[in-house]
Amino acid sequence: MSGLAREVLAAVRSSGEYDVLGILDDDPDLLGTSIDGTVVMGATTDAPAFRRALFTVCLPGSREREALVERLSLLGLDEDRYASVVDPGVRVPRDSRIGPGSIVMRNATIAPQASIGSHALLKPQVNVGCSVRVGDFATLSPRASVGEGARIGRAAELGMSAGVGNGLSVGDYSQIELGSAVLQHVPESETWAGVPAQARGPRA
Repeated sequence: MSGLAREVLAAVRSSGEYDVLGILDDDPDLLGTSIDGTVVMGATTDAPAFRRALFTVCLPGSREREALVERLSLLGLDEDRYASVVDPGVRVPRDSRIGPGSIVMRNATIAPQASIGSHALLKPQVNVGCSVRVGDFATLSPRASVGEGARIGRAAELGMSAGVGNGLSVGDYSQIELGSAVLQHVPESETWAGVPAQARGPRA
């Protein structure tokens, strides 16, 4: 079980918004064990059996989360079966949107009119500016900062302390390495790094 899952579990309990039923994990050695007081009840393929439950996919990688959600959709899990988890200390403006299955961790800042897609992950101390669009399955690592009006594409990843300037876009499935400063538009499926960030080749 990932550290992310433990943090999400703690956030859910702190918020009191949901009751925690259990954990699904594909490690057969964990079946029936208790993790932080919560029982591992089965594998991810067992999700459809819990007909009234809501789920959050706690995998740290964008493409990992996307692949699992796609597998679960083939088993009949629709988007309305996912719960977003927002740390209770995070203030979400009324005119901002957070999609189903997304996770917003402690000390993140979300400005007005921001839109966070489905199954996105905002790690601690992330800053999302006004009118930013964060795509489905995107991952923003700790202390990443996204300037006003910027767009982060589907399953794109921003490394720790990376920054994206106002109005710029990071293309779908692209990756910005830690500490990088994006000062121009980033195409799809590329890896960029440096200050200012420059292309380093296709995303691995």
